[in-house]
Amino acid sequence: MTIRIAVPKGHLENTTVRLLQDAGIGVVGRDGRQLFAKTNDPEIELVFVRAEDIPNFVARGSTDLGITGYDLMCESGDDVAELLDLKYGYTRMVVAASGKSGIKSMRDISPGARVATEFPNITRQYFAEKGIKIELLDITGAAEISPLIGLADLIVDVTSTGTTLRAHGLNIVDTILESTARLVANRQSLRQKRAKIDEIVMAIDSVVRARGKKLVMMNVPEEKLEEVKQIMPGMSGPTVSRVEGAGPMLAVQAVVDGTDVYKIVRRAKQAGARDILVMPIERVVP
Repeated sequence: MTIRIAVPKGHLENTTVRLLQDAGIGVVGRDGRQLFAKTNDPEIELVFVRAEDIPNFVARGSTDLGITGYDLMCESGDDVAELLDLKYGYTRMVVAASGKSGIKSMRDISPGARVATEFPNITRQYFAEKGIKIELLDITGAAEISPLIGLADLIVDVTSTGTTLRAHGLNIVDTILESTARLVANRQSLRQKRAKIDEIVMAIDSVVRARGKKLVMMNVPEEKLEEVKQIMPGMSGPTVSRVEGAGPMLAVQAVVDGTDVYKIVRRAKQAGARDILVMPIERVVP
């Protein structure tokens, strides 16, 4: 039995390859141009394709699994099973207009407005739900220039920081959706190859769960335990064990968010903790 996974070329590629490496699946013997690659698991192979093609590949069963953006899933309309939010590749799909247009909200859009976009299906549905009739211009790139050359009144495009839009004098009027990379599956493959797919999902999910987490370990005077437990509750509460030593001392450890480490260490130290260690986490398997 072989599981074929579609990996997105382009801006999601490096992060996706790193995720597969961290999950132990890996990429073996690819020089960066090859479309097919083996992995550390002889039952898993990879195919590198455009992210926008992946929902269709997966829905048709050309690949069992695929990693692509949520925005591309929605645009394609293909019937795939979403398995994981991988929490990278964040973008927003927005409606934007020239700062000189006078359009500051959806109420300012006149019927028949021209909207340029690479996402015609999402755009058509969105404006229909808003009850606004538009003239849809289906383009294949550089949407942000359309209002500047008089081609369109508005655009629907994806942005991560908004920098490119602002550089072209465009203001965001509304956000249609937020997108991140998702792991999706062919529904028939999910039924026929469930055990192996579950194994892959667990490996990838364990890496996603571990990102941004740290293992904090410390020795704590026994009388300070309750105070320290309030400081570092961890994912399911801290693990506590007795330290074999001269005094009544306990070893306390917990997995915490990396952003909380500074605060936890400072407060634990004030409470009397010592021998504090902060360690990276590679995987978290619930």
